[in-house]
Amino acid sequence: MHRPEGSTNALLPDPSEPREECGVFGVYAPGDDVARLTYFGLYALQHRGQESAGIATSNGEQILVFKDMGLVSQVFDEGALGSLTGHIAVGHTRYSTTGDSVWANAQPTLGPTAHGTLALGHNGNLTNTPELLQMLTEREGYAKRLDLKNGGCTDTAIIAGLLASDEFDSLADTAVDLFPRLKGAYCLVFMDETHLYAARDLHGVRPLVLGELPGRGWVVASETAALDIIGARMVREIEPGEMVVIDGAGVRSIRFAEAKPRGCVFEYVYLARPDTIISERSIHVARTTMGQILAREHPVEADLVIPVPESGTPAAVGYAQASGIPFSQGFVKNAYVGRTFIQPSQILRQLGIRLKLNPLREVIAGKRLVVVDDSIVRGNTQRAIVAMLREAGAAEVHVRISSPPVLWPCFYGIDFATREELAAVGKTTEEVRQAIGADSLGHISHGGMVAATERTEATLCTACFSGQYPIEPPIASAHLLTENGKTS
Repeated sequence: MHRPEGSTNALLPDPSEPREECGVFGVYAPGDDVARLTYFGLYALQHRGQESAGIATSNGEQILVFKDMGLVSQVFDEGALGSLTGHIAVGHTRYSTTGDSVWANAQPTLGPTAHGTLALGHNGNLTNTPELLQMLTEREGYAKRLDLKNGGCTDTAIIAGLLASDEFDSLADTAVDLFPRLKGAYCLVFMDETHLYAARDLHGVRPLVLGELPGRGWVVASETAALDIIGARMVREIEPGEMVVIDGAGVRSIRFAEAKPRGCVFEYVYLARPDTIISERSIHVARTTMGQILAREHPVEADLVIPVPESGTPAAVGYAQASGIPFSQGFVKNAYVGRTFIQPSQILRQLGIRLKLNPLREVIAGKRLVVVDDSIVRGNTQRAIVAMLREAGAAEVHVRISSPPVLWPCFYGIDFATREELAAVGKTTEEVRQAIGADSLGHISHGGMVAATERTEATLCTACFSGQYPIEPPIASAHLLTENGKTS
């Protein structure tokens, strides 16, 4: 698909940094405390969504669900986990990309089907929701439950409604018929009273893995780090276009679409945990390699390499290794600052990044610094960081970024700023450098970033950097990618 030209994306939120999507987790383990296993699995996936969290369990006859707004540690206590009994569980951490950030949209989504009850968790973003919603409106009983007027109709709710079809003999058959009709990026973990299911779109945009609790059961999760935390053994990735069905007989694989892999390159740059493995590639090693390549592509004479913690740390280590410039921690990060439901005061709002990071003056005063970060979105973070470092006495501040300039919106589950707010759109590197106040600025090349993943360009989605969209963007958003309303 060719690159679209022009304009802005008013549908996307206005973050100062790229925002994650969601984390999904599921476990089938008779004899285990599956709610507690899921709790710890979601803890490992907290970085993928901090707005709400939920767990559903089944004892073979009944599904129970507990979910609420907030972090995993805020939503669940001993009482909540103790009430979630059974041998099957599905868990979810949410960052909203469709639908409001409200309790009603927290997941897992619970609903009736022709074959029992459904509990569904979704990571990704569909691009043909109007078409799917039209299909759903023909099913009056379920469609009436969707809050279409108040932003409550998520693509997850639509999928749940379509899985309620009574045209097939089983939920698995219904899913195999439905999933080829879903366009966009989706990783689904869901269950009925007796089975655990997991499915991945034919492009495999988002990661999804299968693990084993030896002799005890099976686990599915967004990232391998969630398997590690509960002592599960990595078995394999769930393939693009594949659904797995897990019950007492083990794991069964069903192919519902031919695989056309286009994994998100931003998982390697920023989204995934550094201790995760995607396509047999360590994320930490990939990011360290990006830093090494960045040092070769954009060398500079300096005294110290410092990261913007935490996401810039592996690339900064790589830059230091390749350049021979000493590595140092130049910032102290406040570990307790994240998304919050308490709005900061106007003073703190003006201070911005200072609430999260504080420079170590004794380390950086008088030094020529290379500051390594993973990406520049709006540029506000980098501008504030450069200003702080200069105030702390840095002699020079050279910014190095381990991804190319972000130029295009994502329709597959990540929120960037609107296109007109992206720092690099319509500007040269020199103009961005001046805007953030750095002495120099260098981005890794597109080819260097791809090489660090050890995947081919043809198997990656690089749309946010290249404008090459492997999946047709939503029709409703076509005008957001055009110049004066004309498609390119």
